[in-house]
Amino acid sequence: MNLKKIKQKINKFVKDRDWEQFHSPKNLAMALSVEASELVEIFQWLKDSDIKKVDKEKVSQELADIFFYLLRIAEKMNIDIEKSFHKKMLINIKKYPVKLAKGNPKKRYLKDTR
Repeated sequence: MNLKKIKQKINKFVKDRDWEQFHSPKNLAMALSVEASELVEIFQWLKDSDIKKVDKEKVSQELADIFFYLLRIAEKMNIDIEKSFHKKMLINIKKYPVKLAKGNPKKRYLKDTR
């Protein structure tokens, strides 16, 4: 399923439940934060060696919730998320040049990249 069809499915889901009235960007951002926290909670306090034991279905469900709210925020703010993604990737390519960033976990911030 492509992104356009996913957005249509989400919009129908919201419309059918008359939830549009609750979906302000602020409320959606808060809901996204809650879902991201639920994802974090799955991994909280686990050793790296224990991650393979994590219930992938739970992770999948939380990622889907996060994706839902991310797309709703973009929709409400009239942001083309695909264009935004590609634009941000171009910024990140400049911000983290391979020869400086490869294998290096430290962030390197260049001016005028945001």
